[in-house]
Amino acid sequence: MTIRVLIADDQELVRTGLSMIVDAQPDIDVVGQAVDGSQAVALARSLRPDVCLFDIRMPGLDGIEATRALAGPGVDDPMAVVVITTFDLDEYVFAALRAGAKGFLLKDAGPELLAQAIRAAATGEALIAPNVTVRLLEAFAGDRPAAPPPQPVEPLTEREEQVLATVARGLSNGEIASELFITVSTVKTHVASLMTKLGARNRVEIAIWAHQTGRMRARTTGGDSG
Repeated sequence: MTIRVLIADDQELVRTGLSMIVDAQPDIDVVGQAVDGSQAVALARSLRPDVCLFDIRMPGLDGIEATRALAGPGVDDPMAVVVITTFDLDEYVFAALRAGAKGFLLKDAGPELLAQAIRAAATGEALIAPNVTVRLLEAFAGDRPAAPPPQPVEPLTEREEQVLATVARGLSNGEIASELFITVSTVKTHVASLMTKLGARNRVEIAIWAHQTGRMRARTTGGDSG
């Protein structure tokens, strides 16, 4: 099945370069290009691509607001958005993820990681550039929300706690399966259950919840025997 991608960037050279990289993938096609956030939102709603690849800094409506319009809280049928930027700034990462993005990459990430992020987003997973993942989660660990994190609608099982910890470390489904000696399909089942119980929209929100509730600190200090 071919993954249909919409690219939005205000620089023509960047759009062209990204399009060439994406179209070179046998299972991914570029179905549209936009020069700013407003055009990106309009095209996305018209074309209904599988994944939107948005730059952050664009004139008028920027990539963050475009992401929020298509994937933010309250959107009935959210789209998969991957944000890509030249600016390695924490506030951009936080804003993009809180707006509903399923991925965050730097423009120097390379073709392989870009393709991985698009494929992950198309299947409902999230991929963040490895060089910002650890810093991001550490920041969220100390970024206490104004209200206590919501409690699960049902208690987590021991295996779900294990999967939660691996997701919070940024592991892929394959890596989790290898570490816990279970199948990839079983991992997907547990991740889906975690999303339901935690009210999370993606893996990133699962990881954020794990850090904000102190579970990762407990595991690091030996407070969790599971």
